[in-house]
Amino acid sequence: ELMASLQSRLQALWEEQELVLLEVRECARWGEELEVMVRELCKPNEFERYMMFIGDLEKVVNLLLCLSSRLARVQNALSRMDGSTEDEERQSLNERHKLLSRQREDAKDLKDNLDRRERVVSGILAKYLTEEQLQDYQHFVQVKTSLLIEQKDLEEQIKFFEEQLENLEQSIP
Repeated sequence: ELMASLQSRLQALWEEQELVLLEVRECARWGEELEVMVRELCKPNEFERYMMFIGDLEKVVNLLLCLSSRLARVQNALSRMDGSTEDEERQSLNERHKLLSRQREDAKDLKDNLDRRERVVSGILAKYLTEEQLQDYQHFVQVKTSLLIEQKDLEEQIKFFEEQLENLEQSIP
């Protein structure tokens, strides 16, 4: 019953992932339309700033999500340790935790810098776009970010349930 439940949950997650991928493709088309409009309206150096921001948005958000996910796994491993855990393993996990924490702080600094750049890009676009077009751009940035987060969350959930199912299958004689 438990295996059937896990498989059912996995199936639902895979279906949800397909829907999110459809939204991601739609968002990408929306981004391409915005790119064409910005290219036509802005000076080349302003367009370049816009493109760098959009490219870095995805990289920084993915970096933050990846580091947070890895840090959570290390924290879970640390919380599962008991008196029988070897000192070497405990030290290794503590070192990984410190490293990942520092890397996540650095990534947060990158995100703060990216937020400042977003304000600069919005200021540039405000000179060329109508209020409605500017709101569309800002909505695009929000949707793109939330889709990246949703996509990563689904990947993590799927990975978790696949591991649970695999562990359960291996435990059955």
